[in-house]
Parts: sequence; C-alpha cells; structure tokens
Amino acid sequence: MDVTIREMQKQDYPLLDDFLYEAIFIPEGTKPPPKTITASPELQVYVERFGESKNDWGLAAEVDGKVVGAVWVRIMNDYGHIDDNTPSLAISLYKEYRGFGIGTAMMKKMLALLKSHGYSQVSLSVQKANYAANMYLKIGFKIIRENEEEYIMVCCL
Repeated sequence: MDVTIREMQKQDYPLLDDFLYEAIFIPEGTKPPPKTITASPELQVYVERFGESKNDWGLAAEVDGKVVGAVWVRIMNDYGHIDDNTPSLAISLYKEYRGFGIGTAMMKKMLALLKSHGYSQVSLSVQKANYAANMYLKIGFKIIRENEEEYIMVCCL
C-alpha cells in the first residue's frame, strides 16, 4: 500500500468531523453511537474552528489520492489536557486502513513536527481497552494519570 503523509490543508479540515467519529473507541459487541455525537460540546473542542489557532497542526494520510487518516493537535481543554502549553493529540484512520502501520507513521511524523516547532511535549487520552494504547507506549508515550476507563499519556519531545 502506497501511503503519503502530508500536512493537512484547509480543504481537509471538514474531514476532521469524520475522523473525530472514527476516533471514538467502540468496544467489541457495543453498538456504535450515532454520528451526531460529534456535535456535542465535549467533542467539538477537537475540531471547531480548527486551523484558526497557531497551535493547530494536522497531518493527513493519503492512499491513492484519498485521505484515509488524520492526526491533529491543538491546545484545548479536552480529556487529555495537561496544561496550556501542551497540545492534545487526536488520531484516527478509517477501519479498513488500520493495522498497516499508517497510524504509527502518522504519529512519528506528528511528534517530529511538534518538536520542530518548539513544543516540549504532547498529551492524549485513550481508553484502556483500545489496542492503540500499546502503540502509544511503543512510540514513547508514558502514562501519567489514569482512571477506571482511560489513560492520560504524555510524550516528551
């Protein structure tokens, strides 16, 4: 599979609603929530007016000219919020493109991008049952807090 990872362009921003929905972890045997869930205020913080802040950064993964995944960060008061200098990260791929290393490649490229722009760390929140939690640990994230359902992780850059 020929994958290109590139900086997200303004015309890609509307896709963030789709990728936000794809980022929702749905445990095996659980019915997916309606797509309208992304309109809730606690999820809109990830995408609303994306690109308007100097702390909004995004990468898109393309296969055959189609955007199949996205990783994006912004400083926001979300589930993974650490402080007002640390961007929070969101990442997702369409289901049929998972398991090919695209997510890992997007993450590594985003970490390099953030470091090149002077950020010292990045945070995220992940459900403990989500297979992606292991990928985050492998690429350098550390668990700094947890509750019954999720980990808050940070990667020092």
